[in-house]
Amino acid sequence: MSENKIEEIGKIRLDLTHYPGEDYYCDGDEEDELLEITRNYATVEYQRIIEERKNWPILYHLSQQRENIVEWLPITKDMKVLEVGSGCGAITGVLAAKAGEVTCIELSRKRSRINAYRHTDADNVTIHVGNFQDVEPELPCDFDYICLIGVFEYAQAYIRSETPYEDFLRIIRKHVKKEGHIAIAIENKFGLKYWAGCREDHLGTYFSGLEDYPEGGAVRTFTADGLRRIAEKCGYAQAQMYYPYPDYKFMTCLYSDDRLPRPGELSSNLRNFDRERLMLFDEKKVFDTILREEKFPLFSNSYMMILGPELEERYVKYSGDRAPEFRMKTVLRQTAAGRMIEKYPLCKEAWPHIERTAQAYARLAERYADSGLSVNACRLSGGAAGQAPFLQLAYIEGRTLEELLDERLARNDVEGFHELFAEYLRRIAVGEEETIADYDLIFANILVPEDHNNSRYQDNTWHVIDCEWTFDKAIETKQIAFRAVYCYLLEDEKRNRLNLDLILKELGLDQSEAEQYRRQEMTFQKYVTGKNMTMEQIRDAIGHRVYTVEDFCEGQAAAAGRGRIQIYEDTGSGFSEEQSFFLDETAEEQVHVTAKGLTELAVTVSGGRSALRIDPCNDFCLIYIREILWNGTPVPWKGKQIGTNGCKVGDNTYVFVTQDPNITVALDGLAQQESNLLQLAMEVTVLPPETARHLRKRGLF
Repeated sequence: MSENKIEEIGKIRLDLTHYPGEDYYCDGDEEDELLEITRNYATVEYQRIIEERKNWPILYHLSQQRENIVEWLPITKDMKVLEVGSGCGAITGVLAAKAGEVTCIELSRKRSRINAYRHTDADNVTIHVGNFQDVEPELPCDFDYICLIGVFEYAQAYIRSETPYEDFLRIIRKHVKKEGHIAIAIENKFGLKYWAGCREDHLGTYFSGLEDYPEGGAVRTFTADGLRRIAEKCGYAQAQMYYPYPDYKFMTCLYSDDRLPRPGELSSNLRNFDRERLMLFDEKKVFDTILREEKFPLFSNSYMMILGPELEERYVKYSGDRAPEFRMKTVLRQTAAGRMIEKYPLCKEAWPHIERTAQAYARLAERYADSGLSVNACRLSGGAAGQAPFLQLAYIEGRTLEELLDERLARNDVEGFHELFAEYLRRIAVGEEETIADYDLIFANILVPEDHNNSRYQDNTWHVIDCEWTFDKAIETKQIAFRAVYCYLLEDEKRNRLNLDLILKELGLDQSEAEQYRRQEMTFQKYVTGKNMTMEQIRDAIGHRVYTVEDFCEGQAAAAGRGRIQIYEDTGSGFSEEQSFFLDETAEEQVHVTAKGLTELAVTVSGGRSALRIDPCNDFCLIYIREILWNGTPVPWKGKQIGTNGCKVGDNTYVFVTQDPNITVALDGLAQQESNLLQLAMEVTVLPPETARHLRKRGLF
């Protein structure tokens, strides 16, 4: 036992009464680094440090997104909260900001000190350092909320009984008020990420939870039904289940049985910040299938189970991957008066954005009064006596225009798609000359009534559910519509069947205008996100690989062959596999790779060919083409002599978001001999698939 019972760090109290004198678990250097950071840097600097150090433990313990899993809970200043297993304080700070009093239990003294240093100004936090079973008998029985975040799965490690999970919950229940709540956040043993090839979060092994932990160990996770059965055995007749997405650790959306995700919503699925993983299938596509089959609760990656009186919250979305002045939280509530939507700023810098959105509503409503578009009523509340302002909006039933367009594409109803798109154009064009415009009139932000008549769109009111990105200037209809189509195509590969040329023609756009709008979209995204890296970019920076099925099925030889260079010759009938060959990397007269990574090709070509196609590899890649020579003479870049299926990102530099990149050289107009020499010098950099797709999705080209 420690002689000095109380240690104070800033305003935080560490109660060492039950501290055994040493930490029984410790992550060594990682915790030393965290202690150094929390001692010497302010909280506002954590994001920069995360981006600079590119380290999983730093991200996991210090990311502000960790707070989302409890930030939405309706905790108020007259409430007391118990946090069991507070660790390095990932959620302690937000609990302290919301509650009147926070009591923490944590076995590790070093982790408790890290927690204290990062929250030194919190004067309402006491951390009991010691074993839960030693501390628990002295706890009061009047907590409004007890939070078990990433803790319940370890119950059998410190509850020695035949039924450790039920017994742990019974012990916890003694300390919550009659009308209080217990919040349990935990991984789902049947989470889709595990079927797709993620390693089990705690053990780092493949499929352990799916196989019901055949190797044993202290950790157990559960399905939703498994959690409910435990709750029922402890006297809870009903558990309110929530589904944090992508998982509870870095939650951006919280779904419930009353507001499940819709097809197309679940697209951020590469959750391998901490280790390499397999990718056995496309999780987004499988999630869409699961949603259509109404099986999402079984396969959600994580759960948040609330025990106690039913909460009003049905859905929460965090827009925290933005510049501070635009960070928002959207909440769907079920109240006695019906459903409503509320939008809150996540920091004081975002207060003006909330107020501007309310002001925009009135002007947009006036602009679209006779258009067949109805802008969702938006009322500003709060804001008095230093309180944060927030928005209240009506909850509207209906299907998104995006869903209706998808249905037409799925059944190859091209005419129906363009009819619906034309109606969209007609409606958003009303008042185009006005100096007020909603730049975010994407298809997902427009609801069409469920009982719409497919042949009489003009007789139905369409609802704009969000006017957050409204600007006090006129914006051409074709720019707003192009952005809607651009976002629509980026979000789902299945939509690539849409003929973009027809859309551009319908909008009266040529390729140069379309490229200008793409650049403007890139500028807008940077305006929204600010200087910070997104979670996808941080994951890429940490650098843990994702291995596809093909990587293994093809074997080492085939995998090596992905880097081989293939040449196609067009003798007048187009390119074909029969008219192609691979260059021999062992013959330096054909392929030479310099010490600086420059690949130099020398290909002998017989006369009479109309074009050549060079496939530099079979992977997503970035290619800088230094020069192309035909019989010693540079091939001109202007005109259509040289083409690629990549996207230009710089002088002679292309990103290929495909595993079939190619460079085409048209030979018409070039002097040919009986035997010709094509020389090509290029730098090829293979990209992880998600990096290439992320660049495209973010509009970076």
